[in-house]
Amino acid sequence: MVYTNYPTTEYNNNLSSRRDVMKIRVHYCLISIVLQILLLTGEPGMSNDLKRFHFPDQLLFGAATSAYQIEGAYLEDGKGLNNWDIFCTSKGKTHNGETGDVADDHYHRYMEDIDLMQRLGLDAYRLSISWARILPKGRFGGVNKAGIEFYNNVIDNVISKVAGIKPFVTIHHHDYPQELEYRYGGWLDSEMQADFVYFAEKCFESFGDRVKYWITINEPNLFSGMAYEKGIYPPSHCSLPFGNCTSGNSDVEPLIAMHNMLLAHGKAAKVYREQFQPKQGGFIGITAHMFMYEPFCNDDVHDHEAVNRALAFNAAWTYDPLIYGDYPPEMHFYHGSELPNFTSEEKTLVKDSVDFIGINHYGTLYAKDCLYSSCNCTGSSCSKGADRVIEGFLYTTGEKDGVPIGEPTGSPRFFSVPRGIEKIVDYVKERYHNKPMFIFENGYSSPNKTTLALEVELDAKRIEYHKAYLSYLAQAVSNGADVRGYFIWSLLDSFEWIDGYETRFGLYYVEPHTLRRVPRLSATWYRDFLSKMNLRNMEKANLAMF
Repeated sequence: MVYTNYPTTEYNNNLSSRRDVMKIRVHYCLISIVLQILLLTGEPGMSNDLKRFHFPDQLLFGAATSAYQIEGAYLEDGKGLNNWDIFCTSKGKTHNGETGDVADDHYHRYMEDIDLMQRLGLDAYRLSISWARILPKGRFGGVNKAGIEFYNNVIDNVISKVAGIKPFVTIHHHDYPQELEYRYGGWLDSEMQADFVYFAEKCFESFGDRVKYWITINEPNLFSGMAYEKGIYPPSHCSLPFGNCTSGNSDVEPLIAMHNMLLAHGKAAKVYREQFQPKQGGFIGITAHMFMYEPFCNDDVHDHEAVNRALAFNAAWTYDPLIYGDYPPEMHFYHGSELPNFTSEEKTLVKDSVDFIGINHYGTLYAKDCLYSSCNCTGSSCSKGADRVIEGFLYTTGEKDGVPIGEPTGSPRFFSVPRGIEKIVDYVKERYHNKPMFIFENGYSSPNKTTLALEVELDAKRIEYHKAYLSYLAQAVSNGADVRGYFIWSLLDSFEWIDGYETRFGLYYVEPHTLRRVPRLSATWYRDFLSKMNLRNMEKANLAMF
């Protein structure tokens, strides 16, 4: 099927009046003018005509989602309760008490969403598997055949001759059966490693004949911090000064949880490589959350050291063990005996256990040294615990003297600094000898303004964000970085964890209550980027939507 335009009849029938139509048309005309200005006045070094053909042919372009954030159907067809199902029912945990119980109802509307992917012209689609939909009670219960059937249907239709999209599957994206938390405390116990490997093996068995790219765990470094240091993800463990939780130790528990996740990855990768990879021919890796950092004071050598420390305590915390077999030297130096040790057998297990490096990158922050300086960060984007080893004796912030490091977005610590993607790719390239990389998440969040007209107005910034980031990524690739793919977060507006539905990343606006998918101008821009359509045709295409 060759896509020529978005459907208009259903959308027109559902608009409240022709006046609404005219208002939206005016907004799109204004945004088209803004876009042409942006294209002519883009950042220094940007290619204003940047297109897909400026990247290597083998570099895949896609969009990403995750199970809990879009599926809904939280107790349907045998699915068990997961950690987020329970967490979201606790008062004050998420924005306005919002949950993923329904989310985008992707469970019932996946065919519609695959059609959206096809219309965009995506090469690849990154999805995740709901652990509790496949194994409602982990190893302590049976396999839910309805869950297997659902993902088989999704994968089959994604790779069908009509869509022809490559699936990239994340096995664990922040959600796991609540049963495992009740039984032994989830990622704080080494038992979780065995449960994860069991789940991964079921995924390899069920989907590996069609799935050739596996991401074992999404952002283990971020989840460890959010769940066990700050206490704002389930199971809400923390201690002062990071938060006032009923239990937890913010200085120690993140290290334990991360250690178990890295070992779980290593064991799952070993199973895959020995039992499945030879006959299925796929690849396995992991993806980490990676900010880039700039020194708070460029002429302060200690702030430059803080940048290196921040990178070691975040990006290298994930990848040094999985490539070199041990934690970064910086973490050993500062953590000492509190840092869990890998046995010699475990070092062999985790070393070289990734076929590729996954990068989730949203922005850049300042890093300020607190070993040789007195630190008193007062801005709204300041990190806590600057005097604690778990934070590397530094603080990070997006502001200096009240001036943001880059364009603020709808997420408090995600500042748009496009050169950051080139710098983080170069960092990974140098530290890990240019191992193949995928940008698995890069996206712009706008606040939920509730009206479609305002959503359209804000979308110009999303397009500007992606154009600028892709331009700097193109520069990194032209300088030799082995980047194999780029995925926009996200395909759809979705449940954004503790922010609920307050922040929106989607190429498609999801209308509250009706859940109708409405293409933003950024969806048309991405389709244009992936095709050969020019900007004038892009304006016509958008007006034709209505």
